[in-house]
Amino acid sequence: MEGFLYQASIYLLAAVIAVPIAARLGLGSVLGYLTAGILIGPVLGLVGSETESLQHFAEFGVVMMLFLIGLELEPRALWDMRHKLLGLGGLQVALSTLALMGVAMAYDQPWGVSLAIGLTLSLSSTAIVLQTLSEKGLMQTNGGRSVFSVLLTQDIAVIPILAFLPLIAVTIPMKLTENGAIVPATDDHHAMSLVEGLPAWGVTLVTIGAIAAVILAGIFLTRPVFRFIHASRLREMYTALALLIVVGISFLMMLVGLSPALGAFLAGVVLASSEFRHELETDLEPFKGLLLGLFFITVGSGINFPLLFGNAPAILSMALLVILLKGAILWVLAIVFRIKGRDRWLFALSLAQAGEFGFVLVSFSVGQGILPTGIAEILLLVIALSMLITPLLFILYEAISRRMADGSAQYEPDEIDEEGPVIIAGIGRFGQIVNRLVQGSGFDTVVLDHDMETIQLMRRFGIKGFLGDPTRPDILMAAGIKDARVLVVALDDAEAAVKLTTYARKLRPDLHIVARAYDRTHTYRLYQAGANDIVREMFDSSLRAGRYVLENVGLSEYEAAEAERVFYHHDRDTVRQLAALWKPGVKIEQNKEYVERAKELQRDLETALLSRDPEKKRA
Repeated sequence: MEGFLYQASIYLLAAVIAVPIAARLGLGSVLGYLTAGILIGPVLGLVGSETESLQHFAEFGVVMMLFLIGLELEPRALWDMRHKLLGLGGLQVALSTLALMGVAMAYDQPWGVSLAIGLTLSLSSTAIVLQTLSEKGLMQTNGGRSVFSVLLTQDIAVIPILAFLPLIAVTIPMKLTENGAIVPATDDHHAMSLVEGLPAWGVTLVTIGAIAAVILAGIFLTRPVFRFIHASRLREMYTALALLIVVGISFLMMLVGLSPALGAFLAGVVLASSEFRHELETDLEPFKGLLLGLFFITVGSGINFPLLFGNAPAILSMALLVILLKGAILWVLAIVFRIKGRDRWLFALSLAQAGEFGFVLVSFSVGQGILPTGIAEILLLVIALSMLITPLLFILYEAISRRMADGSAQYEPDEIDEEGPVIIAGIGRFGQIVNRLVQGSGFDTVVLDHDMETIQLMRRFGIKGFLGDPTRPDILMAAGIKDARVLVVALDDAEAAVKLTTYARKLRPDLHIVARAYDRTHTYRLYQAGANDIVREMFDSSLRAGRYVLENVGLSEYEAAEAERVFYHHDRDTVRQLAALWKPGVKIEQNKEYVERAKELQRDLETALLSRDPEKKRA
């Protein structure tokens, strides 16, 4: 017991110290955990051989990670992203694997070892990249969304890679282990299995049946079980059920010879649309974080530093070669898929490193007898160094972005990959409120703005918008103007607002246009341009202020509200009538018809306000 408590204290203390420091320095939690492992292992020698057994336990954190990734992906969302997932992401994994495999074979490595190396290094760091993109507000840019698609493809690709790697060791007798993987039969231990001794067609049927059982249970069984747990009013039961789902599905996948990660991811996707999704995320996130952290600590503690110091130039060169090779492939793919400008640089630089799943694949490949221990140790160092270089790549991207801005280069419009019944042009204060109300009421919106700083600021607060000039016909068409039901014109530029309203009305006579106006003159122009509803910038707030005044000079709340209502409807009617008399290019005070009608309407307003109450004006 004393030994266990000592080791637990060491691991937790190292994590508590190193991870916050790494996060404060902008390096990410993964590098913090790796650093903690390095400190307690090779540097201070506080841990020893127990790290290997701990690593097998900690690998379950990867299973939980894939389950939580699945929870974030509804089946519809996966289908909508199919082109980027299969095209952009699939090509990145395939081309990077082949290129890195070719480099390994050039160094006289066998094809099986070279393929394992290529597959391992083709993956990027999901943890570091996503965290950095979120911190910098780049997640919703075209480049950020493309990066996310590739990372998602890589996360999904881990599952078939784990299933494929054992097949490389074709000369070694295989068996099913406790982890659900097919591994060399190096001992006589008998593992539990539902497919042992079955013919090929029987294995196929049992496997399909297991997957179908997971899907059906996720659809039909989880809701009644959660309701039953809810009735117990014991908070810890939610946690127990969440763990049971992940552990049970992993065990089932193991019994049929599949990776536990596959079942966990599949279950996550099935449960993504469940009303209990957030409960599952909340309950499992701490376990996932701690187990993954423990895994990375064990990886760091197992790094062979004598090997690094003895071959520093060669290993550093390998890490840089991986970054350059992957970066070049990503750059070409960005050109093919029309990712432009800053987004292209973001795409190429952010994904050029190796990732945390590489540690998992290296450990797995060693266990399968695919990778020799010496090569595996070098790979671990290359992966860790490439991840350590990643913050420098983001600094390089920011420097390139500033230089492009200094050169008066314009941001390339985002690729608009969403549609909704409401298009909001402008995401300033006015547009933000409209967007929050509409989205909060359950309707999808497509937000456009030409100001990159505004877009990035809103993205930091989780508001998704697309960079692009709403007055450009191609941008409007990409936003789905032909199928939209409402267009909200909330632009800061009055001329641009009139231009947009005019074009939208010509394109879609049936479109309902809600426009923001600055004053009466702007209101008249928007009416003539074809806007259906026009909201003057200060009108509603001024009315509310007037109501507060009336309440504090003698009127009751009801009387003040009624006066506000009468004024509101009368003024809106006044604007419509005066809009018909307004003449562009003629000063209002020189338009006699306009002035006379304005005086009549003002007298009508006074009559309407006084007639609502038998008491006349109060002193």
